[in-house]
Amino acid sequence: MTIIFDDFKKLEIKIGKVISAEKVPDADKLIKFVFDLGMEERQILAGIAEAFPDPSVLVGKEMPILVNIEPRKIRGYESQGMVMVAIADDKPILLQPETEVPPGSVIR
Repeated sequence: MTIIFDDFKKLEIKIGKVISAEKVPDADKLIKFVFDLGMEERQILAGIAEAFPDPSVLVGKEMPILVNIEPRKIRGYESQGMVMVAIADDKPILLQPETEVPPGSVIR
């Protein structure tokens, strides 16, 4: 599906820095993150736990976050964004800036 540029401009993607990451109890695939987005913190759930058996290794990492997606409840937790990853061989691969950038930096 092709979208027009105006649709793409509606996406608000920013760099988030992981403050905490832990597995969601009784969920095989979910990690509950808290991200620093510069001027705010956000809780975001992501279905990438199978690739990260010890989610604590993700603390301090920077990654792109879709921040203007409607929040939704997952397993009783509110997810306030979406972690952007690449999928290779059915596994999530983290996307990270080449050099450290301030949390909340806009991706264009």
